[in-house]
Amino acid sequence: MPRIAPINSAQADSGIQATLAAVKAKIGMVPNLFSTFAQSSAVLNGYLAFSDALAKGVLTAKQREIVALAVAQANDCEYCLSAHTLMGKGAGLTVAGIRKAREGRGETAIDDAIVAFAKAVVAARGQVSDADVAQARSAGLGDGHLVEVIANVAINVMTNYTNNVAHTDIDFPKVDLKLDVAA
Repeated sequence: MPRIAPINSAQADSGIQATLAAVKAKIGMVPNLFSTFAQSSAVLNGYLAFSDALAKGVLTAKQREIVALAVAQANDCEYCLSAHTLMGKGAGLTVAGIRKAREGRGETAIDDAIVAFAKAVVAARGQVSDADVAQARSAGLGDGHLVEVIANVAINVMTNYTNNVAHTDIDFPKVDLKLDVAA
């Protein structure tokens, strides 16, 4: 049972109702996370705007999903692992690619560098070493990539922490946190 209840859209103000209706029109559903974010219009609208902005960046949808999976695994967020496993498949990740992302590895050299840097950012809480930055750069990541990886880590930490605190009901095919279980 959730500790922070998702908002009942029928009882929400007209702005929240319109935003949630737009989400449903765009993706076919209103994920429970979004209904939880809707407890604060600032959080819901901020998340949606930041997410939309990141979708226009240098990282591909597949690379953003790789980061999301690695961060969710690091933060033990079953909701986000479940959501991003489904979204990762939609972005072109294979079952093996999803598992590798959860393990902090990529299927290509550039994806491996992206997920390794994301994993370092999470593990060091942003206090990465010069060697971490140098390794990412030597793999071909520019400063724009590095900043976007950090931003994608940040937005995923926000969703992970919200779900972990709220105990958001999982409304995607459930994925087990344990890596010994097939994704």
